[in-house]
Amino acid sequence: MMKKKFQRFLYHYLFPYAGVFFVRLLSATYRIRIVDPDNEQDILKAGGQLVYASWHQRFFPGITFFSTRKPIAIMISRSRDGEMAARAVNILGWRAVRGSSSHGGRQALETIKCLAGQGYRIGHIVDGPQGPFGTVKPGLIRIAQYAGLPIVPTITSGQNLWIFNSWDRFMVPKPFSRVIIRFGSPIHVPEDDMGQGGFEQMQARVAHALKQLYEETDAVWQDDTRIKEIFG
Repeated sequence: MMKKKFQRFLYHYLFPYAGVFFVRLLSATYRIRIVDPDNEQDILKAGGQLVYASWHQRFFPGITFFSTRKPIAIMISRSRDGEMAARAVNILGWRAVRGSSSHGGRQALETIKCLAGQGYRIGHIVDGPQGPFGTVKPGLIRIAQYAGLPIVPTITSGQNLWIFNSWDRFMVPKPFSRVIIRFGSPIHVPEDDMGQGGFEQMQARVAHALKQLYEETDAVWQDDTRIKEIFG
């Protein structure tokens, strides 16, 4: 009994609050610039909502940044690790929607559709939580199709990084790093049945857009002129 209570304390309180404190502290040192903001803002100014799509490897700088895009919701699995992530998300002021393709997916989709109708933006990690790296899983397309929202590929790129020995080589910008947040062109998913082939083509299209954005933006750090243009 005591062991379960201690584990609950760790996963429900200590880890989430300590993690959010660390993220906020580190993120406060970043020098962030937004590139191609109109790809996001044109949709929001027209009164629409959207799905922000990103790789798991690069989401760290966006954790606190996208708190400025509230109300925002994100789907998180019903696993124990998912519980800890959901607690952290709620602390940040996001809305955690619990579910995955294997457990509670239909209910989660209904909740996301309802939230989108209430003005929520949706965040989604396309290859999380366990990969394969860079693979756009079906969940993203299902969310966009079911909720009737455009997908906006959203990437972060940091100049000085810690790179972890994880399945995706997870990246965290070091303190006082320059960070670029870039929005890609919206991708509209047909609401009617695309068939298996059309569905897979849409996954490949999003994957290609993300890969291209990451490669182009990472190249900025090798070009002093572009760095000066963006950061002044």
